[in-house]
Amino acid sequence: MGRVNNKVILVTGGARGMGAAHARLLVAEGAKVVITDILDTEGGALAAQLGGSAVYVRQDVTRSEEWAETVASTERRFGALHGLVNNAGIVNMASLEQLALDQWNKTLAVNLTGVFLGMQAALPAIRRAGGGSIVNISSVEGLRGSAGLHAYVASKFGVRGITKSAALEAAASGVRVNSIHPGFIATPMSESFESSLFPIPLGRPAEPQEVSQAVLFLLSDESSYLTGSEIVIDGGLTVGVPRKCPAPENIF
Repeated sequence: MGRVNNKVILVTGGARGMGAAHARLLVAEGAKVVITDILDTEGGALAAQLGGSAVYVRQDVTRSEEWAETVASTERRFGALHGLVNNAGIVNMASLEQLALDQWNKTLAVNLTGVFLGMQAALPAIRRAGGGSIVNISSVEGLRGSAGLHAYVASKFGVRGITKSAALEAAASGVRVNSIHPGFIATPMSESFESSLFPIPLGRPAEPQEVSQAVLFLLSDESSYLTGSEIVIDGGLTVGVPRKCPAPENIF
């Protein structure tokens, strides 16, 4: 028996990167997965690779009508919806003075409004299924600031906050809402960033599958008493700046 056997999970931004890793692991652990994205070629290929337990649906997460149709089609196809992974996200870099308003608006629309619309659309369906779990992918940038990532930081702080307010509302109906805060992850989104610029105590970026393990945990019944929580997956990045220490025998 898989850890999410017979659960139906919707994963946004699931065509590649972390979202694709989440979809693969969830299917391997027994779930039926609806992969949504705007990358039709990659999304369709992934669903075909995963077989009858997965389907790809084109979806713009910033459009409420597409959310309504995606949730409805999920229930028609698989009979229920037990979980949602709000994974879709974008990032851009610019100084505060040079950040264009349309870049700001687009980043918040995808990263934050998309999460809001997703929870709004999915909650009634998850309640109809008897309860379940929503996982919102925030970031370490929802815990701290980073120069040049103003829109991204604002959006990810927003995801962190709305996770907690949603958790309070949804708890009474058996729906749990938690956030995950990845650090530097080896995905197409992070290809333009030099990993050596990040002082990671564990000394390397994470693989997407390492985040997927936390997603799986939060969607499974193993996390039945977690809601409004934050899981930080950053190799120690937000703990502090690592430095070389003397050998233990030379400390005292």
